Amino acid sequence: MPNSLWLQSAYEHEPFPPLQEDIHCDVCIVGGGLSGIANAYYLAKQGKDVVLLEKDSLLAGATGNSTGKLTTQHDFVYANLINKFGREHARLYYDVNKDAVEFGRSIAKGDELLSANSILYAQTKAGEELLRQEAHAYTELSIPGELGRNSELPIPILSTLMMEDEAQIHPVRFGHTLAKLAIEAGARFYEQSDVQTMDFNDRFLTLKSAAKVHFKNLILSTHYPIEALKGIQVLKLAVDRSYIVSARADIALTGQYISVDSPKRSIRTAKIDGKTYFLLSGSSHTAGVEGNTTGHYERLYADLKDTFRLTSFITGWSAQDPETPDLIPYAGKITTSLPHVYISTGNRKWGLSNSLAGAKIISDQIVGRENPATALYAPNRTGFGDKLLQALKLTGLVVKEFTTGHIARTDAPICTHMGCRTRWNNAEETWDCPCHGSRFRKDGSVLEGPATKPLDLS
Repeated sequence: MPNSLWLQSAYEHEPFPPLQEDIHCDVCIVGGGLSGIANAYYLAKQGKDVVLLEKDSLLAGATGNSTGKLTTQHDFVYANLINKFGREHARLYYDVNKDAVEFGRSIAKGDELLSANSILYAQTKAGEELLRQEAHAYTELSIPGELGRNSELPIPILSTLMMEDEAQIHPVRFGHTLAKLAIEAGARFYEQSDVQTMDFNDRFLTLKSAAKVHFKNLILSTHYPIEALKGIQVLKLAVDRSYIVSARADIALTGQYISVDSPKRSIRTAKIDGKTYFLLSGSSHTAGVEGNTTGHYERLYADLKDTFRLTSFITGWSAQDPETPDLIPYAGKITTSLPHVYISTGNRKWGLSNSLAGAKIISDQIVGRENPATALYAPNRTGFGDKLLQALKLTGLVVKEFTTGHIARTDAPICTHMGCRTRWNNAEETWDCPCHGSRFRKDGSVLEGPATKPLDLS
C-alpha cells in the first residue's frame, strides 16, 4: 500500500503495547487519530482516567493521510453555512475552528507547524462568482479575508480569496507531540487493540485479545462509526476518497491553495527536516466505486510534471472523508438514550481543525463544562430533510451495488458490514466496499470501517 509523506517522515518512537488484560477507566476512546488523541489530552488534563485504543498504529489512518492544512478556510463553506444555519452559527463554526488553530500553535514544536496564507482560487467566471459570494459571507461574519488576485502559482487564476496567517502542520509529528502530552497527563495508549464487541448497558468493550475495558464514558473517534451503533449514523454519512501526490521542490509556497472550480485541486508545500516538498491533491470520487484507481495518481503526477515542472516524485497516497448532510461534523452524544456514548466523525476534508474542535466539545460535555458549539455539532441535531435526502441517496447506492455487485463480481469477497460485494483497488492493494466505504487489506483484515470483521478470502 502507498505510504504518505507524513508517515514516511514520522518521529522514531517505541510502539504502544497491545492491551492484554482487563482494565477500568473513566473514559475509553476508540480510535488513535488526531481526534482521539486530542480527546485523551483534554480529558487527562482535567483529571480523567483515560484509555485510548487503536486497532492498528497511532495516526496511520485519516490523520496520517491528510493534506496537513490546519485552517479555518474550509473551501466554499461560510456562504452555505449562513444559508443553512444563520449568521450566528456560521460565525460560531469559524470561532471554534479558529480556537483549534490557535491550540495547534500553542503545542506544536519546531517545524511541526508553520504559518501560511490560506487561499481559495478561481479559474472561471463561475468560480469568481463563488468567491464573491464567499467574500460577502466573510464580511457578514466579520471574518478577516481579502478578495483579490494573490497567487504565486504558475497557472491562470482570475481571482483569489485569502485568509492570512493560517497554519499547516506535519500531522503525524504534531499528533505524536500531542500524544506525548496526553500520556504525561496520565492517559494510557494501546495499539494493535482491535475492538470486537461493545456492551452499552454494562459499559464494557471486548477486544480481539479477549481483554475487556470497563468504562464510564465511551468516545468513538473511528472516522466512520462502528457498526454496533445499530445503524444510527450509517445512513447519514457519505464517504469520499481523494488522492495526493508529492514531489521534491526548491522553493516553498507562502500560501496553501484550493480551487473552487472543477476539477478540484488542493496545493501546498511542506518543510520537513530542511527539505521542501510540493503536495498536489484532488481527483475525488465516492469511496469503493472504482477498482482501477491508478489513473487518479497518474493524472496528478502528470499535473506535477506538466504544470508545475516537478519530476522528483516522492510518493502518492489517498484519504477517505465521511461527510454529514449539512457540512457540520458530528461531535457529541450519539443520542439521548445513550448519554455516555459519544462520536466524532463527518469532518469532510477538514478533519484537522474539526478534530481538535470536536474533541474540545466532547471533553467539555464529559467534564460538565458549557461549550457554545455543543448544539451545532450535536449528532442528533435537527435538519431531518437533509439527512433523509442523504440517506435515500446512500440507500439507493447500496441497493444498486448489492445487486450488480453480486452478479458482476461473483469472485469478489463479500463485505462483512452489509453483504455488498467488494471491489479490488489495484493502486492501493485493498478490497473496497462501494456501499458504505469499508476497506480491507490484501489479507482481508479491516483497514477502515464501518465493517468490524475481516473478509472471508477462502
